Amino acid sequence: MTTTDATPVRVLIADDQAMVRGSFRVLVDHTPGMTAVGEAANGTEAVELARRERPDVVLMDIRMPALDGIEATRQICSDPALSAVHVLILTTFDLDEYVYAALRAGAAGFLLKDTPPSEVLTAIGVVAAGAALLAPSVTRRLIAEFVRRPEPARPPSRSLDGITDRELEVLGLIARGLSNTEITEHLHLSLATVKTHIGRLLTKLRARDRAQLVIVAYETGLAGDRRSGA
Repeated sequence: MTTTDATPVRVLIADDQAMVRGSFRVLVDHTPGMTAVGEAANGTEAVELARRERPDVVLMDIRMPALDGIEATRQICSDPALSAVHVLILTTFDLDEYVYAALRAGAAGFLLKDTPPSEVLTAIGVVAAGAALLAPSVTRRLIAEFVRRPEPARPPSRSLDGITDRELEVLGLIARGLSNTEITEHLHLSLATVKTHIGRLLTKLRARDRAQLVIVAYETGLAGDRRSGA
C-alpha cells in the first residue's frame, strides 16, 4: 500500500463537510507512509491548494460550493504543471452520472464514502502509484448502471482507428473492470504482454490513465461491443 522508507504519499482532502475532512485527515496522518498536506472546503480551494502543495493524491468530493468537484478535477487534471497530481473522487452510488463526468474530466478513480478505512488507504496508495479505477467489483457495478441507463448519444471524442484487434479486446476487458491479472487469465497472455498492450492503448488514445481508457470504451461504443467480451 505505502512504504515507510521513502517520501510519504502526500494527500489533499477536499470536502465541504468539516467532519468528513477531519476524519480523513486523522486516518491519513496516522498511517505510516502518508501525510495530509491540506484541507479544502470547496473546489476553488482544492485547485489553489493543489497548485501550491502539489499533493500526490487529492481526495475530491463532488458536491461542494463555489466550484464543484468535477470542475475542480478538470482544472487540476488539465494543468500541465499538475501532471503528477492524481484525483480520487469521493461519492455515493446515487451520483453515478457525476462520477462519469469526473472520470471524463481526468479523475484517476473513485471511492464510496462508506468505504472501510483500510480500503481507503489502499486506494490512495494505488492511485499515488499511478494506477486507476479502483476496486474492479465496484467498477463493474458502476458500469452496469451506465449500461442500464445509457446517456444520450454524442459523437466520440476519440477514434479507435489504428487499434489492433487484440488491443480492442484488452480495452473492452478494462471497460468491464477486469484487473491486469484477470485480463491475462481471460486472454491467456502473460502479464508483461497485457501491460504492453495497455501502454500502447494509452499512447494511441492519448489517455491519461486507465480510467480514461474506460471512458474511451464507452464514448466509442466498444463497451457494449461483442469484442469486449460483454
